[in-house]
Parts: sequence; C-alpha cells; structure tokens
Amino acid sequence: MPELWAGTDAGKAAHHCTVIDSDGTKRLSRRILNDESELLELIGDVLALAEDSRVTWAVDLNAGGAALLIALLTSHGQRLLYIPGRTVHHASRSYRGDGKTDAKDAYVIADQARMRRDLQPLQEWDEIAVDLKILTARRYDLAADRTRAINRLRAQLLEYFPALERAFDYAASRAALILLSGYQTPAALRRVGPSRLATWLKNRRARGGQTMADTAVAAAQAQHTAVTGETTAAAVVHTLAKSVLALDEEIAGIDAQIAARFREHHDAEVILSMPGMGPTLGAEFIACTGGDMDAFGSAGRLAGVAGLAPVPRDSGRISGNMRRPHRYHRRLLRVFYLSAQVAARFCPTSRAFYERKRAEGKSHKQAVLALARRRLDVLWALIRDQRTFEAQPPRRGLAAGGFVSES
Repeated sequence: MPELWAGTDAGKAAHHCTVIDSDGTKRLSRRILNDESELLELIGDVLALAEDSRVTWAVDLNAGGAALLIALLTSHGQRLLYIPGRTVHHASRSYRGDGKTDAKDAYVIADQARMRRDLQPLQEWDEIAVDLKILTARRYDLAADRTRAINRLRAQLLEYFPALERAFDYAASRAALILLSGYQTPAALRRVGPSRLATWLKNRRARGGQTMADTAVAAAQAQHTAVTGETTAAAVVHTLAKSVLALDEEIAGIDAQIAARFREHHDAEVILSMPGMGPTLGAEFIACTGGDMDAFGSAGRLAGVAGLAPVPRDSGRISGNMRRPHRYHRRLLRVFYLSAQVAARFCPTSRAFYERKRAEGKSHKQAVLALARRRLDVLWALIRDQRTFEAQPPRRGLAAGGFVSES
C-alpha cells in the first residue's frame, strides 16, 4: 500500500511541514502558523493528498511549541513519530547542501521517518502524568533558583562579613536565613546582643535560636572593620535571604501538590512500596516515563533510556569493551540513583547488594549504579505484575531475583 511521510520542523510561532512519498519525492511543502485552524487545515490537506494511503507523521519536538500539533494529531488517530533534534542535526549532514532551512529540516525529518525503524511512536499521556510533568518541572526550576540564590548570598556575605558566612549552612538552615532577613552586619549584631537576638529568633519560630544568636554575635565580635560597600551588600543579602525563604514556602507548597496528584496515579502504591521511592521521586519517575511501561517494551530499553545499560565500544580485535552511553535521560537516571542511595542505607536487601558490589572492588558510585540498575528491573516487574515490593526471598522464581516475593 502506498504511504506518505509528513515531517514537521516545529517552532514557536510557526512550523514547516514537508510530505514525501515512498520514493522520497516531495509532495507538499508548507509553512503554517502554530494555530489550531491552520494546523487542522494542514492535517486535512495531507489526508486528502494521501487518499486511501497511510500517513506517518514525524516531529522534532515532543513538547513546547509542538504540543498543540501533537494533541491534534493524536486526537485524530494519526501515527506520530518523535525524532530528537540532535538526530535531525546529525542526519542533515548527509543531505545535499550545507545550508540550514526549515524546509530542509522538515524534509530530513520526513525522510528519516521513512527509512528508520528504531523511532518510537509518540503516545498520548494520561492527565495525571502530564500534570506531574508540569509540577516536577516547576519544582526543578524552583530548586535551581534556590541554589543560585544561596550561592549568590554566600558570595556576597563573604565579601564583607566572612566570619558569618562560614558560621552557618545557609542551604540547610532556615533559622540562618531568618537571621539574615533581620541582621546582616557585624555592628547590627553587636548592638542587638545574644539575648535579644535569641528572643527575636524565637518569636519567628527559628530553631536553636540561642545557639545561633551566640554564634552570630561571636562572629560579629571578631570583626570591627566595616568593609567599603557594606551597606549596599547587606541590603542585597537581606533581599536574597527573603527570596530563599519565599522559595522554600513555594517548594513546600508544590511538594504537597505533587504528592497529592501522584497518589492518584494507578501505579502509585506499587512505586511507593519500593524503598527509597517517595512521592517526589515517584512523581518524577512518572513525569519522565509517562507512566506507561508498554511504551518502552522491556526493562532493558528503559535502562538504556535512563543511562543504566552500558553500550559496547568494540573495534577490530577488541571486544567486550563496555561504556556508559553519552545520551540518556538525566532526570530519569537521577531518580534511580537517588532512590538507590537511600535504599542502600535503609533497606537491608539493597544494603547487602551494595556491600557485595563494594567487596568486589567497585567504587561507591559504581555500586550505587549497579544497585540502581537492579532496582529498575524490580520496579519494572512490580509495575508489570501490579504487585508491591516485599524484601523477602521469593517462594517462586522471579527475574528480579531475591528482591520481591509472591504476595
């Protein structure tokens, strides 16, 4: 049966779509605005061009500016493939001409969809998975903003009050940030004194107020020189401390939203049964995978996406040379790595596996990665079978081997 391939180079305001047939002959090339009416008109024209032929659509973005197009195609039951932009960039070098245009990129996308058999179809995510993707992305941005503000605060404080900068861990201590929201200079701390400062901190529900007040005033007593620009720098520190406290409140609020939405997912109970997988990491797992394990096909495929499956690097007589992949989903790897670190501390089964790898001569990082890979297989099996984790030897054999038992 004849077939058409429609490649779309997606953009913010507009897309370019190129349609080719089975011979690679261009049948349509059009720029369309990222607008529902124009996109629907394009879909109609392509389907009319295909007549009774099958149409395979391909796009180089799976979110952002291409979201409306993807939603329209999936709602119309169209087959849609995702080709990463990096793949398009490298593939375009083998096509005639050195120039880069949207029309050429769209043709490359369509032609790659025509020739390749390793491209994954884009599937419509359920609403919970989409919500978790949005919420976890927002939390990720907030955490990055907080880290950036903390680093700037410490750098600014170091310039005029180094004793106070090294006195507290501002990334971990809310009380220290509360202190800086009121007092930022040696002179101000000496004037208030430890007793009044402790009362001031207590009224603002700062933990360990007396100890913190004593430490801060002691730092102030060690410096009686006012550095040039101290007033302006102190004002910046005050603003940064207040912004970090506000970010902490926003992060706490979004954590509550993430936890509540995650628990509505049909796999939440299974995921939470795994040691080290709390609501935040579980939600990020759903956000990274869409919560649909069928889209990956196997645990090995999921491990490859997460960067936990080594790839061969053989040449000539050299064989068995394995290395970590260069391209993988870093946030998904982070989910399994962090959960493995927690499990190695608090889960006896995971700790035994980790210690065995260490005894084999593996470094800490290698042992945690090996544990993460093992736990990925276990989680895959649990979701497949809709069973919860049990840290007991299996009564009947399981591929997970010793991590779960029959319920």
